[in-house]
Amino acid sequence: MGKKITLSLCMIVKDEEKTLERCLNSVKSFIDEIIIVDTGSKDSTKDIAKKFNAKIYDFKWVNDFSKARNFSFSKATSDYILWLDGDDFIDQKNIKIIENLLSSFNKSYDYVSAEYILGRNSNGEINYSLRRNRIVKRSMNFKWIGHVHEYLEVYGKRLVGEFAIEHGKVKEYTDRNLQIFRDMEKKKVIFTPRDLLYYANELKDNGYYKEAVKNYRKFLETKQGWIEDVKTAYSKIVDCYKLMDMKDKIPRIIFECFQVDIPRADICCSLGEYYLEKSKFKQAAFWYRTALDCRHEKENPAIDFKDYYTWIPSLQLCVCYFQMGKLNCSYFFNELAATFVPDLDKIEYNRKYFKGEFKRRQVFPPKIEYPIKISDYIKYL
Repeated sequence: MGKKITLSLCMIVKDEEKTLERCLNSVKSFIDEIIIVDTGSKDSTKDIAKKFNAKIYDFKWVNDFSKARNFSFSKATSDYILWLDGDDFIDQKNIKIIENLLSSFNKSYDYVSAEYILGRNSNGEINYSLRRNRIVKRSMNFKWIGHVHEYLEVYGKRLVGEFAIEHGKVKEYTDRNLQIFRDMEKKKVIFTPRDLLYYANELKDNGYYKEAVKNYRKFLETKQGWIEDVKTAYSKIVDCYKLMDMKDKIPRIIFECFQVDIPRADICCSLGEYYLEKSKFKQAAFWYRTALDCRHEKENPAIDFKDYYTWIPSLQLCVCYFQMGKLNCSYFFNELAATFVPDLDKIEYNRKYFKGEFKRRQVFPPKIEYPIKISDYIKYL
């Protein structure tokens, strides 16, 4: 089945010899041209790209990802452009989805979004993902914006793609992005609200927690952030307070977040953790149950920490109700956690403990009704 459009792959790379071949092999069946913009590789990156008949361009690195990405887009000649990073790849299932999409593609669409898989749990299930705009119409001349943690500014008609891109990072973490922000600060570049958020993230990831909180606050004070970024900023402030051993500040910052919008599961779990550590099990259970209830509000393209909506609060509720002397309810929530991550060692450990405890008390474990409904916990109190 032929394609209805042509598609260019545009990439900026540097020292990607460990992952580039994997990336290019995953797109070769549906890409018409490969544009590789190299920002200073010293390994075999270019040699690998040549094996795929890529058009290779050198670009002097100037601490600005957008300039490099916009340069790569300027070299494309196809109807549409797909962008990837050197450590991204597409599995066989999603290759087929993309091939089918291109065979019947409606040219009225200006851009296509896709899931971006950033993490998986021990069972290989996705637990950390977001959506990114992946394929764009070249004639729209969309531009990348931002020195670091850049984004593609799009408009027009969107297609929500049903395919996913996998991020398979193997490089060691560096403070490269933090140094770009430091350089921007030194040059007195005016930070956008988005810059402030990502600068704070880099500060946090590099251990500058107090400075990170300061910049998260600056971001929040602009009142210009996307609502999911606002909630992320509050969540990150909570993380900083934990790392600085300033946990008594956590409830205040979380309740401030609740004034902005409905709760998000990871934030509710942080509040549950706060009360659990203080042995306030009833309060902790309330917030972990609220985290489970947030599953109904999870339809958004923000960064998605799936575990906080499923097994994490379930397993913590198992702990809370056990501490409250509600053995049957504790058992229920351990079984609920098992519906999300059946092979988790902690769940099996709990099952063995429950088996012994019920035997010691000379009672039978409660009969769980499947499929488990979260609201059924009331039956086991």
